[in-house]
Amino acid sequence: MNIQVIIPMIIFLGIIFFIGYWSSRKIGSSTGGFLQEYFLGGRELGGFVLAMTMVATYGSASSFLGGPGTAYTMGFGWVLLAMTQVVTGYFVLLILGKKFAILARRYNAITLIDFLKVRYNSTAVVLLSAISMIIFLFSAMTAQWVGGGRLIESLTGMKYTTALFIFAVSVLVYVVIGGFRAVAVTDAVQGGVMVIGTLVLLIAVIIAGGGVPNIMQDLLAENPNLVTPYGNEGNLSAAYVSSFWILVGVGVVGLPQMAVRAMSYKNTRSMHRALVIGTIVTGFIMLNMHLIGIFARPILPGIEVADTVIPLVALKILPAWLAGVVLAAPLAAIMSTVDSLLILVSSSIVKDVYMNYMNPHASEKTVKRLSFGVTTVLGSIVFLLALNPPDLLIFLNLFAFGGLEAAFIWPVVLGLYWSYGNKYGAIASMFTGIVSYIIIHFYNAAYGNLFGMHTVVVPVVLSLMAYIAFSLLIKKTKYVY
Repeated sequence: MNIQVIIPMIIFLGIIFFIGYWSSRKIGSSTGGFLQEYFLGGRELGGFVLAMTMVATYGSASSFLGGPGTAYTMGFGWVLLAMTQVVTGYFVLLILGKKFAILARRYNAITLIDFLKVRYNSTAVVLLSAISMIIFLFSAMTAQWVGGGRLIESLTGMKYTTALFIFAVSVLVYVVIGGFRAVAVTDAVQGGVMVIGTLVLLIAVIIAGGGVPNIMQDLLAENPNLVTPYGNEGNLSAAYVSSFWILVGVGVVGLPQMAVRAMSYKNTRSMHRALVIGTIVTGFIMLNMHLIGIFARPILPGIEVADTVIPLVALKILPAWLAGVVLAAPLAAIMSTVDSLLILVSSSIVKDVYMNYMNPHASEKTVKRLSFGVTTVLGSIVFLLALNPPDLLIFLNLFAFGGLEAAFIWPVVLGLYWSYGNKYGAIASMFTGIVSYIIIHFYNAAYGNLFGMHTVVVPVVLSLMAYIAFSLLIKKTKYVY
């Protein structure tokens, strides 16, 4: 265990815990009520914080460990594929934009499911939404827990189980006491750490590899496919790369953890500023972290667990203290994603299920205790699920992304912009999207990608057809916004 590496990480965690404590004081003094403050930060996010919380929430273990690890394995084909994510925040705020925030305030919606409940006036829509979130977000949270455990394991030499426990406790402390405001403000800090860490590590890797031309020559000598768009085995087809954009580009509008941020900003100026900042920062991080992954291959050949490439290369080429500072970036990315998912699933259980259908007149004291308790229990369950991790985190995370998008994209987008969309269309769309996604996922795992495209494409198309058909055929009604 290298103390020089550990000290910067401890300082970083100390800052995060302080923000959690500060946010808990804001909860106590909030005039908007506990629920709005704990689950939505009082709808007071400015442009910079909004941009960074979206970047940090989206930039996760996949972006800082799994993505570079896959680029290390597959080469420049995965770097090209990863760049489809640059427009993520832009699309979310552009498509949902002002209308979503205005309606969320009008409906007094604290969660995405609150919006769907008022828009469709359907218990089935609410319960399907809550079940979808819980199932798929558990997969996403497990990926983040595993990433955090592996990172601390790589840094300290501890056993994976011990490292995982330390990570889980660290996240739970500030999320449970600080709520959404703690999540958003720590995301802003963590986003800054991600940018600095990415830049320092990229420069160090290029220097260690003898410059970009030398690194490219080493990759060509090892396997010419590594520098093509088709992957190390030549199996990344144009259809797959193009369809992947549905998953990590347009489809991100359907991710509840992203959509909820589009109802939490302060004003239109904040949204416009976040559009610009978020797009630039996302592009910078996505390009350079994946380049680091493939550039590290000649420096550290033969890494068995590709997800560990970032901590291993940082420890090899940087002074110990600087490695500790740089590796705060992937830790920040993981923590910033997992805290957002925790607060989202907690809000689904407390607000969307318990308060809507079990105890609508629950006191604020009861809700407060339940919120803290549910968040803690959820974190503990995910810890248990993460004890036996998969080899590549990115595929667990992308499975969760696809499932959420297939379930939510059309009920959210068409619910905003198509007045003839109704509860029958929403139920049919969600059911069709979820079932077809799971079936095609297992089909692709056994027989290869259907039509050569990513799993999410067909379910998104089928769920769109189901939404339109059932909205018009069963009972054509016009919704007044």
